[in-house]
Amino acid sequence: MGVVPSTPRHNGSTTETAEYLIGTFVGEKSFPLASDFWQKLLELPLTLRWAPHRVRQACQLFAQNNHQTRHLAKILIHLSWCLQEAIGTSGSSSSVYMKSVNAVYISSVFLKYMIENSQSDNIKELCLSLPENEQVPKDFVTDQSIENLVMHNVLTFLGSIDVSRTTSLLHQELLNFMLVAMATQLRSGPSPEPKDVNPFIDAVMSQEKLLVSSVVLRLLLNYIMRPRIPLSSVASYSIFSEESQPGVLQRVGSAAANFVLLPFNYWVTSNGEGSKNQLADCSLHVLLILIHYHKCVVSDKSITDRSDDSATSDSVSKVNTYFAVNPYSKALGNARDIEFDRVDVEGSPPNGSVLRLPFASLFDTLGMCLADESAVLLLYSLVQGNSGFLEYVLVRTDLDTLLMPILETLYTASRRTSNQIYMLLIILLILSQDSSFNASIHKMILRGVPWYKEHLLHQTSLGSLVVIILIRTVQYNLSKLQDFYLHTTCLATLANMAPHVFRLSAYASQRLVSLFYMLSRKYNKLVELQDDKPQIKAISTGDRLVEDASAELQIYTDFLRIVLEILNAILTYALPRNPEVVYAIMHRQEVFQPFKNHPRFTELLENIYNVLDFFNSRMDSQRLDGEWSVEKVMLFIINNCRFWRGEGMKMFTQLHFSYEQESHPEEFFIPYVWQLVLSHCGFSFNASAINLFPVDLHVNVSR
Repeated sequence: MGVVPSTPRHNGSTTETAEYLIGTFVGEKSFPLASDFWQKLLELPLTLRWAPHRVRQACQLFAQNNHQTRHLAKILIHLSWCLQEAIGTSGSSSSVYMKSVNAVYISSVFLKYMIENSQSDNIKELCLSLPENEQVPKDFVTDQSIENLVMHNVLTFLGSIDVSRTTSLLHQELLNFMLVAMATQLRSGPSPEPKDVNPFIDAVMSQEKLLVSSVVLRLLLNYIMRPRIPLSSVASYSIFSEESQPGVLQRVGSAAANFVLLPFNYWVTSNGEGSKNQLADCSLHVLLILIHYHKCVVSDKSITDRSDDSATSDSVSKVNTYFAVNPYSKALGNARDIEFDRVDVEGSPPNGSVLRLPFASLFDTLGMCLADESAVLLLYSLVQGNSGFLEYVLVRTDLDTLLMPILETLYTASRRTSNQIYMLLIILLILSQDSSFNASIHKMILRGVPWYKEHLLHQTSLGSLVVIILIRTVQYNLSKLQDFYLHTTCLATLANMAPHVFRLSAYASQRLVSLFYMLSRKYNKLVELQDDKPQIKAISTGDRLVEDASAELQIYTDFLRIVLEILNAILTYALPRNPEVVYAIMHRQEVFQPFKNHPRFTELLENIYNVLDFFNSRMDSQRLDGEWSVEKVMLFIINNCRFWRGEGMKMFTQLHFSYEQESHPEEFFIPYVWQLVLSHCGFSFNASAINLFPVDLHVNVSR
């Protein structure tokens, strides 16, 4: 009998009828849009159970016949009509919503298989059009693309219908559908090109501004409010049969997890994942995909290369491309706090309709969720792209709400991805560009830091903890990652903070001097390697090694200079307020001696030795009964700080580092977002079909 079952007997069971209709849907016969077949299919309680191999056969058969039947296009049109009915009917009955759920679920299952298993670059197997002789209702706009029709209605429902007990399940399935529809990006390379085919996400990008704003608002409200789908709603949805045995479409998700969505596992397991909120998480991932999407477009004007006067008439024609404006990124970047009705000087919003967000709730939610990598990317997107939200963060008096989870995550860097570490460090760098931030974090005192195990941190300032964690991150990077960019970001943040340091703790001060020592050891090893250049050249591959070592030596020379400038800034602008820094430099003054005559460091070390000479001479001249204890030395430094006038100190221009995105950020962010989706959102994809980033084909790309 194969996949397509025989026609059920009259008065046959619901199971037989369901199996017949689904078998017919994937079969060879094409049903017109107006056929009552579609209503019967969408109104059925889908409780049928199929074995995994039958699910796969059903998808394969559907893919074979879709070119002839165009059933994918037709189910998407019916999905659009179901959503229009749900949107247009006030207080729609649950049957309307359940019919929409069935439509979107069936669409998701088979669309996902088609995208994953397409054999062509343009995914032509989707056949997103109706046959020319297809009869359509009078009000059906034939010149509108099906992908635009369905995405417009999906977005309209999400943006206009509140999440409630009745609608929450449909909201969830529509978000799942968006992930499926936008997964065509996984088939493209890491750098967007004009030839990339992403019909659904391109349709999403073409929507009007008001709809875009409403969707961004809904996704963020879902993330903030974290609404849960009531268990009663899930239980009433008939794909869940008795004894938690999944129905046919849920079976597609669970048994064939390598190629379909797995949307409800959070509510039917008890392994600790139930604390997650899938509607919130899915909303966040959809938003991240939308705001980081880049569509590459070919310009109308072509460029001809005529740089060579001797070129023949067969000159090289270059394609001029650019990225289309992303309305979702623009809406998020222009969003303003709902508490402040800001307008420009003319009295009207500067960019048309401005999105209003509850910044306070968003700030608090991010503070609770920053252990999640996707939340980190959202925070980065906000502080980097929205000046209003960055300003809001900087004026908050409870900066520890954000900083403590950031610092704790960096503390556990060995258990984090390198991308997550980068994002967190960039966020700190962006915040450190503001002088008020640098000053305020040193005035906030922490009673304790229980997760920091190497040293008891009691009554430590938040600023001191930031210094400690940044230095610890550099130390971790030296031993594990060996990433120069990470070093640079950490040191840049410390340099921005340096002039505003206030009462840096003893432990933070010690770590700061130890940072110079750590980097100097690496520097000395590279110098030794450079000195051994003749011996290394005797090795066939040695030249490249020497070149690399020479470049690395220059980099570490710069790193050492930045640390010296950090110490200089503290001593020049804030010495009386930081006796612990003076003590740490005096205690480890021998670490600076080897570099005293180094041409790159001499002028910076002059200031440090000026400070050392001032305090050493006074200490030598002071009579003391007994030995110098730590307490006595500290008391001596505190007393003599009052007499410090900075005489003989050279004033250097303050270092100030700013973060700028690379010229092609999309090459990092698009693959990164999809990696997060695949690892955090219960979403899986055929590894062999992914071109967006390198994949280990021996493992399934899902969590």
